[in-house]
Amino acid sequence: MQPGKDPTPHTAARTFWNHVPMAEPEKVVARNRRARHDYHLEATWEAGIVLVGSEVKALRAGRASLVDGFAEVDGGEMWLHNVHIPQYEQATWTNHAARRKRKLLLHRAEIDKIERRVNERGLTIVPLSLYFKDGRVKVEIALARGKKTWDKRHALAERQATREVEQAVGRRLKGMRD
Repeated sequence: MQPGKDPTPHTAARTFWNHVPMAEPEKVVARNRRARHDYHLEATWEAGIVLVGSEVKALRAGRASLVDGFAEVDGGEMWLHNVHIPQYEQATWTNHAARRKRKLLLHRAEIDKIERRVNERGLTIVPLSLYFKDGRVKVEIALARGKKTWDKRHALAERQATREVEQAVGRRLKGMRD
């Protein structure tokens, strides 16, 4: 064998049995940044969601809004309400309603645990993000407790203080004066 020469012929280098495809990264369609501002988040879950074809096409186009969304447990099933997935323009008369309630797919034990915590402590269930994972649409939901206005102001002041400290440290490292 010659140095620097590939021992395998080039025709067999890319066959399907020796080529392992890389995992596709998660493609985030929508985030609910408002939920992180308005609520104290306690626990999060990843749930599947039951959609029709035109909804999936609209999500692949990157169009959705989680702003007013919430979830509830009804009859042992979890439902997502007020999530806006706009109609897909190229769909025919079989298009979907933009704000219909959609079923979330979780294990029975997870649903029971969430329902218990919501009933005991007065928490609510909010969607945090909507994304594709391995070609399937997933929703990240969280148990949340509403913040008071002073909590929001306090959190904002803390973020601003840490940002100012980081900027001061960066200026000092660069040799600049305060």
